[in-house]
Amino acid sequence: MTTHPVDQVPPVRQLAAFGLQHVLAMYAGAVAVPLIVGGAMKLPPADLAYLITADLLVCGIATLIQCVGVWRFGIRLPIVQGCTFAAVSPMVLIGTTGGGLPAIYGAVIVAGLAMMLLAPVFGRLLRFFPPLVTGTVILIIGLSLLPTAGTWAAGGSGAKDFGDPKNLGLAALVLVLVLGVQRFAPPALSRVAVLVGIVAGTAVAIPTGFTDFSAVGDANWVGISTPFHFGAPEFHAAAIVSMLIVALVTITETTGDFIAVGEMTDRPVDRRALGDGLRADGFSTVLGGVFNTFPYTAFAQNVGLVGMTKVRSRWVVAVSGGILILLGLLPKLGAVVAAIPSPVLGGAGLVMFGTVAASGLRTLAKVDFEGNSNLTVVAVSVAIGILPVGVPTLYEHFPNWFQTVMDSGISAGCLTAIALNLLFNHLPQKAGSTPSLPVEPVLLPGGRVEDVVQKAGEERV
Repeated sequence: MTTHPVDQVPPVRQLAAFGLQHVLAMYAGAVAVPLIVGGAMKLPPADLAYLITADLLVCGIATLIQCVGVWRFGIRLPIVQGCTFAAVSPMVLIGTTGGGLPAIYGAVIVAGLAMMLLAPVFGRLLRFFPPLVTGTVILIIGLSLLPTAGTWAAGGSGAKDFGDPKNLGLAALVLVLVLGVQRFAPPALSRVAVLVGIVAGTAVAIPTGFTDFSAVGDANWVGISTPFHFGAPEFHAAAIVSMLIVALVTITETTGDFIAVGEMTDRPVDRRALGDGLRADGFSTVLGGVFNTFPYTAFAQNVGLVGMTKVRSRWVVAVSGGILILLGLLPKLGAVVAAIPSPVLGGAGLVMFGTVAASGLRTLAKVDFEGNSNLTVVAVSVAIGILPVGVPTLYEHFPNWFQTVMDSGISAGCLTAIALNLLFNHLPQKAGSTPSLPVEPVLLPGGRVEDVVQKAGEERV
């Protein structure tokens, strides 16, 4: 029996290179949440450093659980876990006005337990994600990430030299290197094109003054996170309610990422796998509340890396989890990775995030748009999903719960796509209209089997 590519174990040298590539792709996003929340709460530098190392440690553990799987926990696909940005605003509000870090962690623990309980329920909703919906959601994921790559390319949020031509020039150099390696290098090297681009870009950045590694010398060699370092968790009703809303948003986003990876790896996600993945998400969130960090979700930037490199082994990402654990236990290593300048990550991010959007288009190419309203479903869903990305303050006068849901372009677009698909394709048809027929995926001429996008639900409603 042939082993599925997802379950194959590459040679050790490739495992290390591919795994490091995933870590570099997600590191900036991983440390951003503790930096933002801790900064808003005006925590001292020592506490900020503690939040970051705790975050990296739990990122690694959560990634291992998701990839390797333990009983009914883990989707067993190449999924990297990291702190969700959907929780940033509510956590800042709780931390600054509603009880500090203990109140945040109490709400996070309750939200994680709720996610574990809801996992089987969401598993049964997979039939509401036909290719029309999944393709639209994957497209929105990619498009909503592109501004992040642009911010990195310009120098990073808050940089004094934001938008300086030298920053964009370095990002462009990395982009050209990634594309050149992918196009002209041998297959073994082309699969680590992002890693080559990041390493080469950092090598150029050091002598040209973009970054320095002086902080590495100041970092500790060993740092161990202990449970409830900032005090016993406190359970405030308002904080818990806001974090439960975040949990629903996180589940929606993670479902889209799971389905995207399932399609990219030619292992479509079924009801049981989705439930197992979401259950692991909830457990990791509980773990985050215990070990002084935050709610966890699948990282979409690594979804793009899977699609770009065509490396589908979950064991590659499991190695990424091991590296993240080391970074969490050895702050000096984390300081080395943190010294990579934002423009370098921006150049690589443009390729990865664009790949996610292109994968969504590939899925939509299998959908029938003739004689039905499917084009309207895609158009309106993408518009609703991109609005908060282009206009971040769009919903600032709405209630907090509404902002939590709609400020995430991914959750807003996903909910819109599901609702419009039900409205146009599953409610009784208008008199004289012709119901649209499902279109099964086909192998395009000259395509490879692994590039075929499989039907993303167990059945169509």
